[in-house]
Amino acid sequence: MAGTGLILITSTTGPQPADFADVRATNLAVVLRFVREHAPCSRADIAASTGLNKATVSSLVADLIDRRLVRETGLTENRVGRPATMLVLDGSPYAAIGVEISVDTVSAVATDLAGERLLTWRRAFSGGGSVSQGVAGVGAIIRRVVGRMAKEERQVLGLAVAVPGLVDRQGSVRVAPNLGWHDADLGGDLAKALRDPGFPIQVDNDANLAALAEQRFGSHAGASDLVYLSGAIGVGAGVILDGRLRRGGRGFSGEIGHVQLDPDGPACRCGRRGCLEAMAGIGAVLRKDPSPAEVQVEVEEVVRLARAGDRDVLATLAAVGGNLGKGVSVLANLLNPEVVILGGYYVPLAPWLLPAVRAEAAAGAVAAEAGGCQVVASTLGHDAAALGGAARVLDSVDSGRLPGGLSRIP
Repeated sequence: MAGTGLILITSTTGPQPADFADVRATNLAVVLRFVREHAPCSRADIAASTGLNKATVSSLVADLIDRRLVRETGLTENRVGRPATMLVLDGSPYAAIGVEISVDTVSAVATDLAGERLLTWRRAFSGGGSVSQGVAGVGAIIRRVVGRMAKEERQVLGLAVAVPGLVDRQGSVRVAPNLGWHDADLGGDLAKALRDPGFPIQVDNDANLAALAEQRFGSHAGASDLVYLSGAIGVGAGVILDGRLRRGGRGFSGEIGHVQLDPDGPACRCGRRGCLEAMAGIGAVLRKDPSPAEVQVEVEEVVRLARAGDRDVLATLAAVGGNLGKGVSVLANLLNPEVVILGGYYVPLAPWLLPAVRAEAAAGAVAAEAGGCQVVASTLGHDAAALGGAARVLDSVDSGRLPGGLSRIP
């Protein structure tokens, strides 16, 4: 049946046992997603919406209850016909972990199956420059998070790590300039540091994972076409189109910070001039190349001066907002997203940036009103990429990687 997410397998020799296992794992994931999106719901609701017959749904639900992924929550009588036993997510024995590595901090988030936060940590980090030193520092933090989950008797479903740099489709960090890392097998190195922890480790670009967090947890959750713009030392984009994260041929998409706006503009760290990052990044706001350890304090001072009506600061923010809007207009023309979300240090500056961003985006877009593209500030805070790491683990569960035996590897 179209739109049910089911896999139909035909063969002249008949389906093989592995085929049946794959179909069942897929159908388990379909039911689990439905419960997550529509709870509380009944078995009849699931059957009617997915096209699975009632006997199959009952068998699948029993399996999910056995795995403690779903639980019954009593009867409801506010329905036509007989009272129905309602279902909600359980997931109490499980945890998904996301970690973000930045220049001077490591953020860690653990969530349950429903996305409720179990833990949020932010720790100082001094692992830049040496991959081995970085792995040791990050590994120590991850061990503490895993230990906390073990004390709560939760099984870790997976770990996803966000890095500010180019990460290929295999999860290797090709270059993370702000960390000084090149060609690092971060996932493999962390698995060794954690002594093969027994759960999958994924690595991705920080803006990509932040985009996943916005799609699942943010103010525009569920948006099919969304772009997240990071506002850190660098400027990157996480792109979701047609409901899926788009990484490009080798995984290097989203480097909008190095789209050239003005060939005669200020020098960029990449060696060229007039890049979006140089004209609309945090360095442009602070009017200097910022030290990572000082950015937070200096951005807070800019906010204080803007609130006080400082003319020079307000003019700088208007200019930066206009340049950022030019970058957004490129995204609007090329991708036509429903929403562009400003994250990182752009969030506290949003009251002064957004008017200029929106005006310039509308002026630079070919379609009227920027093709319907909204520009908003993130509501997820500085740990959006870490939360997105947890979201990626949960996405794996939604795609069929289920705990407790039967799984289909996406």
